[in-house]
Amino acid sequence: MKLHELQPAEGSTTAKKRLGRGVGSGLGKTSGKGHKGAKARSGGGKRPGFEGGQMPLYRRVPKKGFNNIFGTDYAAVNVERLEVFEDGAVVDAQALKDAGIIKKELGGVKIMGNGDLTKKLTVKAAKFTASAKEKIEALGGKAEVI
Repeated sequence: MKLHELQPAEGSTTAKKRLGRGVGSGLGKTSGKGHKGAKARSGGGKRPGFEGGQMPLYRRVPKKGFNNIFGTDYAAVNVERLEVFEDGAVVDAQALKDAGIIKKELGGVKIMGNGDLTKKLTVKAAKFTASAKEKIEALGGKAEVI
Protein backbone atom coordinates (compact mmCIF):
# COMPACT_ATOMS: atom_id res chain seq x y z
CA MET A 1 0.00 0.00 0.00
CA LYS A 2 1.23 3.46 -0.91
CA LEU A 3 0.36 6.85 0.56
CA HIS A 4 -1.70 7.86 -2.50
CA GLU A 5 -3.71 4.63 -2.27
CA LEU A 6 -5.06 5.37 1.23
CA GLN A 7 -8.81 6.02 1.48
CA PRO A 8 -11.42 5.88 4.25
CA ALA A 9 -13.34 2.67 4.92
CA GLU A 10 -16.52 2.13 2.90
CA GLY A 11 -19.51 3.90 4.51
CA SER A 12 -17.41 5.83 7.04
CA THR A 13 -17.78 9.15 5.21
CA THR A 14 -20.95 10.98 4.21
CA ALA A 15 -21.30 12.55 0.80
CA LYS A 16 -21.38 16.36 0.69
CA LYS A 17 -24.86 17.97 0.58
CA ARG A 18 -25.52 19.04 -3.02
CA LEU A 19 -28.15 21.74 -2.61
CA GLY A 20 -30.53 22.84 -5.36
CA ARG A 21 -29.94 19.81 -7.60
CA GLY A 22 -33.55 18.86 -8.29
CA VAL A 23 -36.51 17.51 -6.37
CA GLY A 24 -35.20 13.91 -6.51
CA SER A 25 -32.12 14.79 -4.46
CA GLY A 26 -34.25 15.67 -1.42
CA LEU A 27 -32.49 19.02 -1.30
CA GLY A 28 -34.03 20.75 -4.33
CA LYS A 29 -36.38 23.74 -4.55
CA THR A 30 -35.87 25.47 -1.15
CA SER A 31 -32.55 23.62 -0.63
CA GLY A 32 -33.23 22.70 3.00
CA LYS A 33 -34.08 26.28 4.01
CA GLY A 34 -37.86 25.92 4.36
CA HIS A 35 -40.20 28.69 3.15
CA LYS A 36 -39.41 32.41 3.38
CA GLY A 37 -38.15 34.22 6.49
CA ALA A 38 -34.78 35.73 7.37
CA LYS A 39 -33.02 32.34 7.50
CA ALA A 40 -34.13 31.50 3.98
CA ARG A 41 -32.60 34.64 2.49
CA SER A 42 -29.13 35.14 1.13
CA GLY A 43 -26.88 36.36 3.95
CA GLY A 44 -29.81 35.82 6.30
CA GLY A 45 -29.92 35.02 9.98
CA LYS A 46 -29.52 37.03 13.18
CA ARG A 47 -26.39 38.73 14.37
CA PRO A 48 -24.65 37.40 17.49
CA GLY A 49 -26.27 38.77 20.64
CA PHE A 50 -29.65 39.43 18.99
CA GLU A 51 -32.54 38.69 21.38
CA GLY A 52 -35.58 38.99 19.14
CA GLY A 53 -35.96 42.73 19.55
CA GLN A 54 -35.65 42.61 23.36
CA MET A 55 -32.95 44.95 24.65
CA PRO A 56 -29.85 42.72 24.42
CA LEU A 57 -27.74 41.87 27.45
CA TYR A 58 -24.71 43.84 26.28
CA ARG A 59 -26.88 46.99 26.25
CA ARG A 60 -28.77 46.23 29.49
CA VAL A 61 -25.69 45.79 31.67
CA PRO A 62 -24.27 49.07 33.03
CA LYS A 63 -20.88 50.11 31.76
CA LYS A 64 -18.25 51.10 34.30
CA GLY A 65 -14.78 52.61 34.09
CA PHE A 66 -12.48 52.83 31.10
CA ASN A 67 -9.10 51.61 29.96
CA ASN A 68 -6.56 54.36 29.48
CA ILE A 69 -4.69 53.47 26.29
CA PHE A 70 -1.95 55.96 27.15
CA GLY A 71 -1.48 54.69 30.74
CA THR A 72 1.59 52.77 31.85
CA ASP A 73 1.37 49.67 34.03
CA TYR A 74 4.26 49.10 36.39
CA ALA A 75 5.35 45.92 38.15
CA ALA A 76 5.04 47.06 41.79
CA VAL A 77 7.60 45.79 44.32
CA ASN A 78 7.64 46.72 48.01
CA VAL A 79 10.91 47.60 49.75
CA GLU A 80 10.50 44.65 52.16
CA ARG A 81 10.71 42.22 49.22
CA LEU A 82 14.28 43.43 48.50
CA GLU A 83 15.54 41.73 51.69
CA VAL A 84 16.33 38.57 49.68
CA PHE A 85 19.34 40.28 48.03
CA GLU A 86 22.81 40.36 49.61
CA ASP A 87 24.25 43.54 51.08
CA GLY A 88 25.73 45.77 48.33
CA ALA A 89 23.88 44.01 45.47
CA VAL A 90 22.64 45.81 42.35
CA VAL A 91 18.89 45.25 41.99
CA ASP A 92 17.32 45.75 38.56
CA ALA A 93 14.38 44.26 36.67
CA GLN A 94 16.35 41.17 35.60
CA ALA A 95 17.55 40.51 39.18
CA LEU A 96 13.95 40.77 40.42
CA LYS A 97 12.82 38.30 37.73
CA ASP A 98 15.60 35.85 38.61
CA ALA A 99 14.66 36.07 42.31
CA GLY A 100 11.02 35.32 41.40
CA ILE A 101 9.74 38.59 42.85
CA ILE A 102 8.17 39.72 39.56
CA LYS A 103 6.94 37.69 36.60
CA LYS A 104 6.84 40.41 33.94
CA GLU A 105 8.50 43.80 33.71
CA LEU A 106 5.40 45.43 32.10
CA GLY A 107 6.14 49.16 31.56
CA GLY A 108 8.93 49.09 34.12
CA VAL A 109 9.38 48.41 37.83
CA LYS A 110 8.03 50.72 40.54
CA ILE A 111 9.47 50.42 44.04
CA MET A 112 6.91 51.05 46.78
CA GLY A 113 7.68 52.00 50.39
CA ASN A 114 5.85 49.29 52.35
CA GLY A 115 7.95 47.42 54.94
CA ASP A 116 11.53 47.86 56.17
CA LEU A 117 14.93 47.41 54.56
CA THR A 118 18.11 46.48 56.44
CA LYS A 119 20.61 46.17 53.59
CA LYS A 120 22.56 48.66 51.49
CA LEU A 121 21.40 48.16 47.90
CA THR A 122 21.69 49.90 44.54
CA VAL A 123 18.18 49.75 43.13
CA LYS A 124 17.56 50.57 39.45
CA ALA A 125 13.88 51.05 38.59
CA ALA A 126 11.56 53.17 36.44
CA LYS A 127 9.88 54.79 39.45
CA PHE A 128 10.17 55.11 43.21
CA THR A 129 7.73 56.37 45.80
CA ALA A 130 9.13 59.07 48.09
CA SER A 131 9.11 56.75 51.12
CA ALA A 132 10.85 53.94 49.20
CA LYS A 133 13.60 56.27 48.01
CA GLU A 134 14.02 57.58 51.56
CA LYS A 135 14.34 54.06 53.05
CA ILE A 136 16.90 52.92 50.45
CA GLU A 137 19.06 56.04 50.79
CA ALA A 138 18.84 56.06 54.63
CA LEU A 139 20.99 52.91 54.66
CA GLY A 140 23.56 54.33 52.22
CA GLY A 141 22.03 52.69 49.17
CA LYS A 142 21.20 54.26 45.81
CA ALA A 143 17.82 54.66 44.14
CA GLU A 144 18.55 55.14 40.41
CA VAL A 145 15.75 56.04 38.01
CA ILE A 146 16.22 54.41 34.59
